[in-house]
Amino acid sequence: MGGVLRDRDAGLYLSGVVVSGFGTSAMWLVAGIWTKSLTGSDSLAALTVFAMWAPTLVGPLLGTVADRVRRRPLLIGCNLAMAVLLPLLLAVDSADRIWLLYSVLVVYGAAGVVQDAAETALVATAVDKRLLGDFNGLRMTANEGMKLLAPLAGAGLYARFGGAPVALLDAVTFALAAGCFALMRVREEPPAPRRAGGRLSGTAEGFRRLRATPAVRPLVFGAAVTMLLAGINGAAIYAVVDRTLGHSPAYAGVLYAVQGAGSVAVGLLAGPLLRRLPERVFAAAGVALFALSVGARALPYDTVALASAAGVGLGLPCVLIAALTAVQREIPDRVLGRTAASANTLIYVPNAVALALGAGLIAFVDLAVLLPVTGVAGLLTALALARSGPAPRPAPPARPGSAEPRPGSAEL
Repeated sequence: MGGVLRDRDAGLYLSGVVVSGFGTSAMWLVAGIWTKSLTGSDSLAALTVFAMWAPTLVGPLLGTVADRVRRRPLLIGCNLAMAVLLPLLLAVDSADRIWLLYSVLVVYGAAGVVQDAAETALVATAVDKRLLGDFNGLRMTANEGMKLLAPLAGAGLYARFGGAPVALLDAVTFALAAGCFALMRVREEPPAPRRAGGRLSGTAEGFRRLRATPAVRPLVFGAAVTMLLAGINGAAIYAVVDRTLGHSPAYAGVLYAVQGAGSVAVGLLAGPLLRRLPERVFAAAGVALFALSVGARALPYDTVALASAAGVGLGLPCVLIAALTAVQREIPDRVLGRTAASANTLIYVPNAVALALGAGLIAFVDLAVLLPVTGVAGLLTALALARSGPAPRPAPPARPGSAEPRPGSAEL
């Protein structure tokens, strides 16, 4: 972790993640509150989340953008574009202008997909491969930390002043993030020329790379299955609070806070653990902890519920960090953007599907059956990960001090 924080480019990137993550987390919550207050519709409020998430469905197509141009200017441009776009929401002052909010949110989500792909590829260039596990863990800590703080700040700002100041705050955070990326000193190789076969062929190459890379394929598959199970767990959370624990819905906020704290902690531990454990073992252990925690939620005890929330927070990110690190290390730079976007689509789309599936299941299946079965499925996933083949050896410890640039990169 010290090596990451001492590296100038890594520190600037993480600063950009923190400031933009704060604005995004605040806006994510406030968009639904804003819609509900203007329209009175719960369905339209829920649709704001879908509007931001929907571009992930075409993630591989959007991810090709990160392989067609230089990644650092792309990040700067995306952040500046959002800083200019968000003030349009000042015009959203009645239900008949809610379409403007949805339009901005869809663009917001699309920009996020492009940024995630570009960031994944840029980090693989700017950060020593031996420090990728540490870096991705710190990124997880930064993101989860903002999710704990920013929604409360956004909700308080909205309650006092309305939605417009939140939109302006988010615009400012995008501008600050653009400044952080502009200060990075990373030389990128020119993008590879487009191959014959058209855009769709280039998009499909990301999936082909994932399928053809033995060190990556089981991790991405395991992460996808785990996120499917996480969606069922997420859909059941309010039923657990009500039926199993006998609390008001607000108690779910306590469980989410404990879960978030667990994710912050594992982000700090991920780097050291990945240097001592093969990625598949690290991922399998996290999935197993997640699975046991989900199964334990069927028990009607507050102490168990809090412990299981911490277990979910500690276990779930492990397979995500391991999969991202493997993609960054194993995939060639020229196709890393589209491959990272393809991996994100494969991993996160099942989560959204399972949220809808779980909403139906909890109406017909007893939680005392559904949650243990979900936990067993998670344990089988962990076992499959652990037995998925000879695991690569852990990366050797990085030298103290700043990370060395990858061959072919240098400061400007």
